[in-house]
Amino acid sequence: MPNLELYVLPGCPFCARVETALDELGLEYERHTVPALRFSRSTVKEISGQTGVPVLVDHDNGVEGMAESRDIVRYLEETYGGASA
Repeated sequence: MPNLELYVLPGCPFCARVETALDELGLEYERHTVPALRFSRSTVKEISGQTGVPVLVDHDNGVEGMAESRDIVRYLEETYGGASA
């Protein structure tokens, strides 16, 4: 199984888009809920260089903080067998 982690904010439509893609691809992942206030997201900042979410980490493929939901969904589909976005 992939060793995936996803940093999300509840109610974030971009995060939901990535989680839907993960679920549709049948991928297991560890979900990390981040604080609502951007200045409190030090972990996300350390991982990705920015404070926005979603952020994906894929330890199996050397991805250490991919941001932008479209990029993440495209990456997941290309890497784990879905159709291209």
